[in-house]
Amino acid sequence: MNTDTVRPAVTELRLSAFKTHRGVTLPLTRLTLLSGESGSGKSSALQAYEILARLGSGESLARAVGEVAGSPAACVPAGARPDEQGRRGFRIGCTVDGPAGPVSLDLAVQAEPELRIVGERLTGGGETLLTTALTDPNRPSVQAAWHTAGATPVTRAPLPDDRLGTSLLPLRVAGKTEGQRLVLAAAEQVVVALRSAFVCDPRPEVMRGVGTGGTGGAGQDGGCGADGAGGAGRGAGARRSGRGAGSGGGPGKPGGVGAAAGAAGAWGARKRKGSGGGEAGSWGRDTEGARGEGRLRSSCDNLPAVLERTSQECARRHAVLVAAVREACAGPVEGLRAVPRQAGGTGHGVADAAGVAGPAGSSGPQAGAAGAVGVRAVLDRGALGELPVEQLGDGELRFLALALVLLTGPEVLAMDPVGEVPSAHQQMTVMADGMDRCMDPRQARELVSLALRMTDRGHVRLLGTVRDPSVAEGLPGVQVLHLGV
Repeated sequence: MNTDTVRPAVTELRLSAFKTHRGVTLPLTRLTLLSGESGSGKSSALQAYEILARLGSGESLARAVGEVAGSPAACVPAGARPDEQGRRGFRIGCTVDGPAGPVSLDLAVQAEPELRIVGERLTGGGETLLTTALTDPNRPSVQAAWHTAGATPVTRAPLPDDRLGTSLLPLRVAGKTEGQRLVLAAAEQVVVALRSAFVCDPRPEVMRGVGTGGTGGAGQDGGCGADGAGGAGRGAGARRSGRGAGSGGGPGKPGGVGAAAGAAGAWGARKRKGSGGGEAGSWGRDTEGARGEGRLRSSCDNLPAVLERTSQECARRHAVLVAAVREACAGPVEGLRAVPRQAGGTGHGVADAAGVAGPAGSSGPQAGAAGAVGVRAVLDRGALGELPVEQLGDGELRFLALALVLLTGPEVLAMDPVGEVPSAHQQMTVMADGMDRCMDPRQARELVSLALRMTDRGHVRLLGTVRDPSVAEGLPGVQVLHLGV
């Protein structure tokens, strides 16, 4: 399978045995929507992708599965019977296209009685580049063999059974032979594609509650340019390999590479110090790193703070966002902006939170103008005055949040950008479960149309689920896969 881009991207998702899926292969294009009846496996397909993405980002297997599915047993196909040792598991995989050509990754995971990766296979260029197998159940490791094509055709060594072996190869392979260089290129291609995923699930009830206050962020450094520093994450070596992903809680180390990150042409970024709590910074959980940098979290509960930042950084894209919101909202919309929230304000159901645009890198009630304790997002409705966005309907709120995500890039989202890879060689994949949730058909179609325009630019991909596939009818370039048929 070939794509029309050299940017690494997942072009196929395999659900060999995962939840309701058995032997399912899903081809993925720049804009793929999954539809089907309730229980057809739309959400579980996205969960399988997210598990792979988290493993590619260096997370442990327990954390990747626990954060996504809740428990390992929940991933086991219904009706799967344990073997004589009481073992049950699941199998998932993907194909990544890019400069190294199509590269396939397949995983066999034992879910019971103990969670571990019992088999991994990486293939590309007509070669088996990496295989792992559980040889001693009493040891927390698997025996790995990777392609060398030198004096020794295959190198063997143990790897931990709770990490993706592919993400560890850059630390183990020297790259001296042609075979080793092929292994490195394939492994990096897979890791870059998997790490470039952002799971977005705007939650209106949370967006109206705590967490909507902003932070000062850092001093603005220009318009729509590329970022000059690593974000909330680890150093370059750890980014490539996933090393150190088990850490948590303490402040993350600053990114070791100041290369451009995120989708080319995305919102401009500021030079910031990397911070955040270990691997949590990669996935937009409630970390100081995400708050301190004005980076949008998965639930979009800090949207006003991020809107304040992005409206200042790129007026052109902010105008596109306003135009899209105008089409989706009832009533006039002449503008969209973040304004200081004063202590003892009107409330409207939004908790006063710390941080307004104050000194570079500052946060807290003292950071902004006197008396301001946060920011709130408002719509300018012309003669009708300003309307706080928390008073919008659920569908309008979700549309606003998803549109903002589609118009931004990794340096605006709470994800760990692949800083050591040029932005021109990256594609961000937005994963949106229930993309049309709470929306009427007009709003959903407008959102899909916006997504189509952004994915056509080649820097962002979208994998979403919809209840009503008709919202994509007549839109060329949108692939709709019907599950459960």
